[in-house]
Amino acid sequence: MVINENVSLREFNTFGIAVSARYLVGIDHERNLQKALGESKQNALPLLVLGGGSNILFARDYPGLILKNEILGTEVLKEDRDYVWVRVGAGENWHQLVLWAIDHGWGGIENLSLIPGTVGAAPMQNIGAYGVEICTVFSHLEAIRLDNGKARIFEIPECEFNYRYSAFKGPLKDQYMITRVVLRLRKRPTFNISYGSISQTLEDMGVQELSLRKISNAVINIRQSKLPDPGKLGNAGSFFKNPIISKEFYYSLKTEYENIPSYSTEENAIKIPAGWLIEQCNWKGFREGAIGVHKEQALVLVNYGGAQGGDLVKLSHEIQKSVDRKFGIMLTPEVNII
Repeated sequence: MVINENVSLREFNTFGIAVSARYLVGIDHERNLQKALGESKQNALPLLVLGGGSNILFARDYPGLILKNEILGTEVLKEDRDYVWVRVGAGENWHQLVLWAIDHGWGGIENLSLIPGTVGAAPMQNIGAYGVEICTVFSHLEAIRLDNGKARIFEIPECEFNYRYSAFKGPLKDQYMITRVVLRLRKRPTFNISYGSISQTLEDMGVQELSLRKISNAVINIRQSKLPDPGKLGNAGSFFKNPIISKEFYYSLKTEYENIPSYSTEENAIKIPAGWLIEQCNWKGFREGAIGVHKEQALVLVNYGGAQGGDLVKLSHEIQKSVDRKFGIMLTPEVNII
């Protein structure tokens, strides 16, 4: 295990922000994490767990030790007639796991294709897309507490899953490093094509008989048409969560904004696309120097090259204020700002 000093983080965050960390260490096994925790305690260093860097915005240099999650490995824990339980290292690439599951004919995460980041980050923010959230296939996860090195298993109730939320973004934030995730996948998949534009995309693709791979390909096509490639243009995908409001508030907005789009939720509330709200405030395509709002997707803030993280934070605040003034809705960042 090698702890590196004064490390540039530009290649470790998809925004491409050129900040540095005082120290960074790659963690490829739980035993190395224990060693790193000992070093941090001895030197009183703050800790930050980093996965794929696809949901983070560094506003400044990081003064402590970054634990880069590189724990790999995929294995079948058990199976029965209907399900298979798969244990996956938290440092594995999420999309590669989706493709691996499809290769085996196991369903449940195909709608989550091409979501960037690592497996460990998936339950942390309860990733979701096109009518599916990871909590629907989640069994449990393994994690290590950062202040004492103790291992613990978290099952569904303890994770407190909600829309783009888990306890690891709330009361347990920065307290644990997720090391392994166990998912329960279907051996006989049921297909979910009811959300968004999946059905239309499948029709455009000429698909007549559904399969896991065809649904995955449809999702990939949709995402690639809507979201810029961070390898070409620095971004972290959706910067804000889609706000969830009461039906009463929604109907009052609808009297003034007749075409406001909406989706019903299980909580008897209404979800409004944040991108639409931002676009109505004329932010779509905005650019000021190296920062801006994507010209095709108003929910995506971008770094055109050489941007400072603090400038993107200020832009996000301006967007929040303008949406709040116009609609009375305060957007919440989905991206973790450090």
